Amino acid sequence: MLKKLKTLVELKKIVKSLKSKGKKIVFTNGCFDVLHVGHIRYLSAAKSLGDILIVGLNSDESVRKNKGNGRPLIKDLYRAEMLNEIEYIDYILIFSQPTVEKILLELKPDFHAKGTDYTESNVPEADTVKSYGGKVAIVGDPKEHSTTDLIKFCHSCGSRNPKVVAGFSLRKKTAS
Repeated sequence: MLKKLKTLVELKKIVKSLKSKGKKIVFTNGCFDVLHVGHIRYLSAAKSLGDILIVGLNSDESVRKNKGNGRPLIKDLYRAEMLNEIEYIDYILIFSQPTVEKILLELKPDFHAKGTDYTESNVPEADTVKSYGGKVAIVGDPKEHSTTDLIKFCHSCGSRNPKVVAGFSLRKKTAS
C-alpha cells in the first residue's frame, strides 16, 4: 500500500496543518526512473533542509515528453512504490505537468530542492518560489550518477555480450 502517495488536494490540507505547527516543508521533484545512489544522496540532502519532504514524481507521460521514447523504464506507480519505502520521504505526488510551478504555488513549500545539475540561477521555477517567499536549494553530490548514463552503459554491455547486462545474467535457467 502506498501510504505516502497523495493527491494535490490532500497535500494542500496536510501542508497547511503542518505549517500551522511550525514545520518546515521541502519539495523536490524528478523522474526517479532507475533509482540509484545519486538519487538517494539528493533526497537525503533535501530532507535535511526541513521537517517534511514531499517528492513530486513525474508521471509516465511526462517522463516520455522529457526523456523521449523508451522511457520510463519503470511505471510511475512502481517508482512511487520504491520511493514510498524510503523512510525520510514523507509524501509523494505524481504529476503530469511540464514543470512543478502550479504545485509550488499551491503548496508554497519553504524550500524547493534541486540537484547539482542545476544552479540557483537556472532552476525553472526559481521566480515562482521567490514570489511566495520560498527558497531554492541546490543539494546532493556532484552529478556523477545518471539514469540516462546507466541505460547507455547497459546497452553498451548488451551489445558486447547480450547475455550479461550490468552484472545480471540473462541466460535462461535450465530444468534440473
